[in-house]
Amino acid sequence: MTRKLQLLLAVLAAFAVVAAACGGDDDGETSSDETTADETTDTTAEEGVDDTPDETEATDEADDSEAEGDASGEPIKIGALTSLTGNFTPWGIQVRDGMQLAVDEINADGGVGGRMLELVVTDDQSNAEEGVSGLERMIEDGVIAVGGSISSDVGLNTAQFAEDAEVPLFLVKAGSDAILTRDSRYTFRTCLPAAPSVAEPIAQYAVAEGLTKVGAIIADYGWGRSIEAAMQSSFDAVDGLEYQIEVAPVPEQDFTTYLRNLEEFGPELIVATGHPPGSGAITVQSADLGLDVQVTGAYTPFALVAGGAGDAAIDRYADFKCADFDTEDYQDLARRYLASSDNTFMEDDAVAGYGIVTVVAAAVEAVGDDPVAIAEWLHTQEFDLPGYAFPLSWTEWGEMAEAAPLFTVLGAGPAPEGVNEAGDWYPVTLIRPEPLTPYEPS
Repeated sequence: MTRKLQLLLAVLAAFAVVAAACGGDDDGETSSDETTADETTDTTAEEGVDDTPDETEATDEADDSEAEGDASGEPIKIGALTSLTGNFTPWGIQVRDGMQLAVDEINADGGVGGRMLELVVTDDQSNAEEGVSGLERMIEDGVIAVGGSISSDVGLNTAQFAEDAEVPLFLVKAGSDAILTRDSRYTFRTCLPAAPSVAEPIAQYAVAEGLTKVGAIIADYGWGRSIEAAMQSSFDAVDGLEYQIEVAPVPEQDFTTYLRNLEEFGPELIVATGHPPGSGAITVQSADLGLDVQVTGAYTPFALVAGGAGDAAIDRYADFKCADFDTEDYQDLARRYLASSDNTFMEDDAVAGYGIVTVVAAAVEAVGDDPVAIAEWLHTQEFDLPGYAFPLSWTEWGEMAEAAPLFTVLGAGPAPEGVNEAGDWYPVTLIRPEPLTPYEPS
């Protein structure tokens, strides 16, 4: 594949999607998709039962009837509110399908306390207004918890509603630091840390690799400026680490000028985390200019990058993930996931979706289906979830207490058997950072 074609693909991919951390409130398609994934079936008694059973038979039938009543009672509804249209569709589909896999597996194992789980799916269309109206409908429908937020604008508005309604809400890639406040008790992060914490693992990697110069291109808007401030704070604390930050417009796709400026600086790493729409183009164009160094992305699906940037991304495009692709439990989970969905790779968004349903089911098992009790119980727990890179627990305001996202690069592979249907490439872990200090809202 030629560099020119790679660039074209990267540009097209960048215009089609925006990395989840940016949190833009972009309009998606006008239709909203709300479905339930599992249906309950009524049980009916067989005809011809003896009308005059003896005492033993009556007792056995009463026990059987009670068991049937538990198994066929009202389902436990969990909401999947995520982006199935609009800019964040690639992330949202992964979340939905990860949640569905967990629902299916728990139901196949007998449900929770004999009750089946039901996934109520709503498309937020990558739009804050649609997200709030979808959340309101699901709460009216009786969901006990909701997960899947990708866009920060959606997360910000739905979190406010969830706090008022006292229903647990789980964020996946909504990274705005304004979503959680000191008073938040029903909103939980699960994968992407708050924006001010994102630069800390980059600094840890630079120290571990002995890097002395880091370049960055950020977009001139909220997320980009948050990354700029976080880099300045984290990098200034490292002796001997120089950095240069270039600021580009959000829609920019020709980064030649900015990369030329960085070329004169001589970076050993280029941070594109602060310019999500440009990550693919920056990866390709830096290679074309001879800047053969790693480029950090913005929590973008690996399959999306591999499909858009092609060979230019192999061994160069690095990103942070809450999934640990090296573990057997991730790989076992991924094989089940690929068998149960139309996806070609299990991204960390799907791992987070699976984890959300898992922790909600555990809460119901422990304290019942009251949303208030579920939220209170979750704040006291720590979970070792399949495929996760770190234990999942929370501060009192819902930040991840032990977040340590892995810094991984898109390697050439080969992938473990049955784990990647999108190609031969496979993520390679570069560094396992120390747990991040949880961001504290002001």
